[in-house]
Amino acid sequence: MLNETDILPDGLLEVPAEALAELLGGPTLIHLPGRRPEPLFVSVLTHGNETTGFYAVQSLLQKYLDRELPRALSLFIGNVDAARLGQRFLDSQPDYNRIWPGTGHAESEETRMLQRVVDSMHTRRAFASIDVHNNTGINPHYACINRVDNQFLHLASLFSRTVVYFIRPLGVQSMAMSHVCPAVTIECGKPSHEYGMAHARNYIDACLHLQALPDHPVASHDVELFHTVATVKIPEQVSFSFDDQAGDLHLLSNIDHLNFRELPSGTQLGWLQDGTTLQLDVRDDNDQDVRDRYFAVTDNRLVTARPLMPSMFTLDKDIIRQDCLGYLMERLLPK
Repeated sequence: MLNETDILPDGLLEVPAEALAELLGGPTLIHLPGRRPEPLFVSVLTHGNETTGFYAVQSLLQKYLDRELPRALSLFIGNVDAARLGQRFLDSQPDYNRIWPGTGHAESEETRMLQRVVDSMHTRRAFASIDVHNNTGINPHYACINRVDNQFLHLASLFSRTVVYFIRPLGVQSMAMSHVCPAVTIECGKPSHEYGMAHARNYIDACLHLQALPDHPVASHDVELFHTVATVKIPEQVSFSFDDQAGDLHLLSNIDHLNFRELPSGTQLGWLQDGTTLQLDVRDDNDQDVRDRYFAVTDNRLVTARPLMPSMFTLDKDIIRQDCLGYLMERLLPK
């Protein structure tokens, strides 16, 4: 399934994301030379509807058409079939950002393909790894890491002073690559936001110019570090809405505006239909049910049971069903 090449495919810098399946024929790993040989690894379109990363790299490479890259660049273009239809992934596919090495999913053609990608980057002694994503809710631009390590924090804080540490879900690119080199996921807002593309492009360019990542700690005023402590899912059998339509669970119509806000205990997130009980699947890093630690019901109102900060809460019903409603975080730094 994986195309691997040392040559920039003809037309790659001109086509829209929807045309990549026809141009490339499948997921493609491209290795380009640069002044420093250890490559920066960048992955884009691991979710087919998250196009910012592809357009950022496309714009960046146009800049270097007649110039040497300051560092070798390895570019993985992921789910081109889903990109053709503007979807996160197709019904016949697994989620491409849940099946990297370390996943809990069964072995498949796709897991073997992504193992090949990681093996290739290990052999090439990758300098650092960047996985570019978008999200559907109201969120700031932020970086994610899977190891609280000085080099990882420096790499992340170069993108944003807001950094999120997480170890669930499994099978994500940054976690797999964290065993090879410092690795981050960057969240660049909604795909339609032009600033997200410019921010990602400039960040990747800055990383190409890095000679090394420092080992010393990041200054406390340069980073706000949060830990994702739980994932919130709505079980398949529970009907929900963001208005007064019939359903078991009614969520606030602007619940995504609560992202990255520190909410006090008792903050209302929605309400339950009369006669129904709260059914949310809330799991911590150990896959333990922690719903009652974070949520309560008072007079049919769904409220927070303790102070918390949500992230990636979304109004997109497809994303909620395919993945989750969002995540809960606690602050690590500064304290």
